[in-house]
Amino acid sequence: MKKTNTKRCLSGAKICSNREIGPGYFQMRIACDEGYRKAVPGQFVMIRLTGQTAPLLRRPFSIHNLVREAGRSIGFDILYKTVGAGTEALSMSRPGDVVDVLGPLGRGFSIRDGFKAVHMVAGGIGIAPFVFLAEHLRRRGMSGSQITLFIGGRSAGDLVCLDRFERLGIRIRITTDDGSAGSRCLVTQPLAESLGGERPDIVFACGPSSMLREVSAICRKEGIACQVSIETLMACGMGACLGCAVESSSPDSPYRHACIDGPVFDAGEIVL
Repeated sequence: MKKTNTKRCLSGAKICSNREIGPGYFQMRIACDEGYRKAVPGQFVMIRLTGQTAPLLRRPFSIHNLVREAGRSIGFDILYKTVGAGTEALSMSRPGDVVDVLGPLGRGFSIRDGFKAVHMVAGGIGIAPFVFLAEHLRRRGMSGSQITLFIGGRSAGDLVCLDRFERLGIRIRITTDDGSAGSRCLVTQPLAESLGGERPDIVFACGPSSMLREVSAICRKEGIACQVSIETLMACGMGACLGCAVESSSPDSPYRHACIDGPVFDAGEIVL
């Protein structure tokens, strides 16, 4: 997979909107310049609130969607869940506030022409990169019926953005741990069942490491290509701090770094 790191620094980027779309889940839109036109699904940005002393470091967020107007990129969305001081501060931001942004960063999903069927598997906030990916696939000529989204969460409150996929005509399979929406099981169960009747060209997955490990094992057993977007802490996003090391499956290169070698990897590249 080819690296697609094309970073740009937006100092004082304006927040256009910041709204709660589910319990503790927020979608923020940030203005950007035309340089973001080259961003690809799966890449991320590093964000820090301007003027804030804590948290000191930027935080990574998947590019949730690229906003275009008259063919030009004018903004991008991020999707986040309030889980600590940094995201709590971000949730209190208002339109007109500014943030420092570094991105787009990292290696995104590898997409080729000729896909006939694609499966996307998301666990909780792992849904974040898939709106961008789904819209990208549709623009490349795939129909909604050729794309299936498997999404799982602890409860119905953890299932967000489903309306975006419905508008694209994408097939959706829902699971929850408590049975409050969809089937009461792990999201990997309907994925495994579906592969018995339909073999997609590729499976894209993003979510907790335990889910990625199981998705990878299922795809390996079925002989289906799989790419995973991993969630990990990052300090710089550019490979300088070496804080996001991931164990590699290659003895020649024992570690990879999520910020520059990923966050998207072929499932066989790393030890999940």
